[in-house]
Amino acid sequence: MPNPKVGTVTFEVARAIQEVKAGKVEFRVEKAGIVQAPVGKKSFESDKLFANAKSLIDALMRAKPASAKGQYLRSITLSSTMGPGIRIDPASVVTVEVEA
Repeated sequence: MPNPKVGTVTFEVARAIQEVKAGKVEFRVEKAGIVQAPVGKKSFESDKLFANAKSLIDALMRAKPASAKGQYLRSITLSSTMGPGIRIDPASVVTVEVEA
């Protein structure tokens, strides 16, 4: 259902359309701490998919509350819509730089 809190209801339609066309993706965290968010489509090149995934992980790390202690990302699993998940080591992703 549309909800003003999550940005699906707005009176600034032009700005909302511009943000969506620019690639704005919002993510929410479930009660159990699970985040599900898209990082691309099948037609994207591998370097673009990697950059999108890295951007999502960076955004999650920036959103870390100051009160959170210890390891913030415990596991990362990347999968297609109906495919099996591939586990990724969170420590290795945080240290990798995206090539320009």
